[in-house]
Amino acid sequence: MRRRDVRGRRLGILVAWLVALALLGAIVATHLKVGTDLRSFMPAPTTPDQKLLMDQVGEGPGSRLLLVAIDGGDDATKAALSRGLATALRKDDAFTQVVNGDFDLGMLDTSLLPYRFLLSPTLDTGALDETYLADELQQRLDDLGSPAATLLKGLLPRDPTLETLKLAEHWTPARSPEVREGVWFSSQGEALLLAQTRGAGFDPGAQDDAIGRLRAAFAALPESKGSHLTISGPGYFTVMVNAQTRDQADWIGRISTIGFVVLMLVAYRSIGSLLLGALPVATGALVGIVALTLGFTEVHGITLAFGFTLLGVAQEYPIRLLSHRRAGESAVAAVRGLWPLLLTAIASACIAYLAFYASGVGGLKQLAVFTIAGLLAAGFSTRYVLPYVLPETARDVAGMPWLAAFRNWLDALPRPRWLPLPIVAAVLAMLFFAPGPFWQNDLSALTPLPRDLLMKDAQLRGELGAPDVRYLLIVQAPDADGVLKASAALEPRLREQVAKKHLDGFELASIYLPDLATQRARQAKLPDRAALDAMLDTALEGMPFRKDLFAPFVDDVETARTAPPLTPEVFSRSPLGQRLAAMLAQRDDHWVGLSTLSGVRDASAVAAAVAGSGVDARLLDLKEASESLVAEYRTRILHAVLAATALLFVTITLALRSIRRAWHVLAPMTLATFLVLAVERALGIPISLFHLVALILAAGLGLHYALFFERDTGDPAEQRRTLHATVVCVIAALLVFGMLAWSSIPVLRAIGLTVALGVGFHFCLSILMAPHADQDRLR
Repeated sequence: MRRRDVRGRRLGILVAWLVALALLGAIVATHLKVGTDLRSFMPAPTTPDQKLLMDQVGEGPGSRLLLVAIDGGDDATKAALSRGLATALRKDDAFTQVVNGDFDLGMLDTSLLPYRFLLSPTLDTGALDETYLADELQQRLDDLGSPAATLLKGLLPRDPTLETLKLAEHWTPARSPEVREGVWFSSQGEALLLAQTRGAGFDPGAQDDAIGRLRAAFAALPESKGSHLTISGPGYFTVMVNAQTRDQADWIGRISTIGFVVLMLVAYRSIGSLLLGALPVATGALVGIVALTLGFTEVHGITLAFGFTLLGVAQEYPIRLLSHRRAGESAVAAVRGLWPLLLTAIASACIAYLAFYASGVGGLKQLAVFTIAGLLAAGFSTRYVLPYVLPETARDVAGMPWLAAFRNWLDALPRPRWLPLPIVAAVLAMLFFAPGPFWQNDLSALTPLPRDLLMKDAQLRGELGAPDVRYLLIVQAPDADGVLKASAALEPRLREQVAKKHLDGFELASIYLPDLATQRARQAKLPDRAALDAMLDTALEGMPFRKDLFAPFVDDVETARTAPPLTPEVFSRSPLGQRLAAMLAQRDDHWVGLSTLSGVRDASAVAAAVAGSGVDARLLDLKEASESLVAEYRTRILHAVLAATALLFVTITLALRSIRRAWHVLAPMTLATFLVLAVERALGIPISLFHLVALILAAGLGLHYALFFERDTGDPAEQRRTLHATVVCVIAALLVFGMLAWSSIPVLRAIGLTVALGVGFHFCLSILMAPHADQDRLR
């Protein structure tokens, strides 16, 4: 009867635990909002250049461009597909601008067409008089007998001077692809197209949606089945990296999960222990996510991915309990004896992860909240819930023959006190003679993209004259009109740089929208309605055109002459207005113009020309700004790690009540950390921010090994139980991170290799630097 009551109580606790997990899962399902902006994992900018860098990474015009090539079929087929795709994308809200070399009257809103006379530079060097009108009308008469007659018939009544076409030519980049069949073509015979997305370049979700719409629009076109679509650009790379990382993380997770299940079954030979032992980790994961939903409005997807990896430390807590149970001992009694040391391990791991929170980076702050809350929940559920649901009896692992033999072999190993000296010497030697730079500041070096894909992007970018993603021209003024005026002053200097072949092309805000003074000057050159009527009478003499045909033209000129000049707000109604909006931004009490350059060959010459222009402008090297940001971020992380290390030393010393015992715990962890750095540097691997994050994780794991090896009671059976638990933990860690080390994704590979090396070194040094059994009995 008593045994039945115990089983009933155990079942009741288990059911309550599962219900609690279900409630936590419901909270997560209803409140969790996952974000995808990768800038959450970039350090907070501190300088104006760094702030601009962060804005441009996600919001800049260069980051939003998709480069498209169409191949397959003859030129006419490819041109038709290019026009069809451009037409479809221009109607899609996911895109703000689509350019493929064909003339698009829709570049200006119909209501803004009269302003073509204020936007075009034609009147800067000429006048709208009888001579000019007569010459233009004669050209139109000749054009009507050409193949372009179909296009001109629609334009002629409203725009007999073809100012719209001149404006389109003015807006066309100085270096653009060859035009065949009315659209752009590459030197390799591909039809080319540029599409600017509305979504941020660093937003994988928005970019994936835009690319999906682009592919669907192409697939819906006639004859598309016989053609091939190639897409490139920063947004496309963001989607590729995100998908590649997710796919590899998924298959690595599946294989490591299967491996962990097999490991637990071999180690404990109990399905019940496997299933129940997973509950504390599940509890930690759900509590961690709930903490994120309460503390943050949006949780980044990377936080969850890396958080579950970091939370793998929590699997050690139930493993320790399962391995340390003696034959006939209840789980409750076992955990009571284990709890002081387990609590120290939990507190130490939480302190180590505080370094993430101190980094000041939004994504890492989320990671710290998730892991710390998760570790605490997993640890306390292991202490106060798991023992009450485990079976009454358990198999004592101390009786395993191989474990006794392995422990005897370890006890026979020499443990000289001078062991740290050769390790330190080896570390210094490897660090001193290591090839290459110590730190990896260039985040682009961590891209997993294939080389042929990057080469294709470079080829398309060169053919299209797309903006260089590295350099940005910054123009500052008190207001938006001041930025336009300063941009116009820069234009002749940049044209000189193009002539000298220091760069291929540039894009200034003033090219799209002149400043107010320039517009007013052009307005002053427009004749009034009566004067224009008289000019038309004279110009039309001897021509077959009826005068009333050009009434829309006369109305447009009068509107342009009397209407207020265009402002960026009004201009934003047109598709090109969205392009201009991306180039003008208000910053505190001033405005900034962001102009892109393409094909920069001599950055110093361009920078000197800009600096000598007499306006507040400068050339920003985004690569240099990103490297300075990474360096500052690394310094902050290192400071946080040092503070966490000092706090760990105090915590371990107070918990063990002995500096000598604290030395046996912290020394292996410290030496193993430096040994990992030295080995990676000896292999020629520069240390990135991801290596530092992985070192913290490896140190958290290694701290547990040293803590439990230092706990030597003199009981050989207890020593074997400690060894069994540690071996299971080490194999589990190596299983996950060893697979990550083989990943083709540089970031995953960096984390996997660092943690796998760390686990190995921590395990070996924790044994070799732990008190010898004989020494312990003599104390």
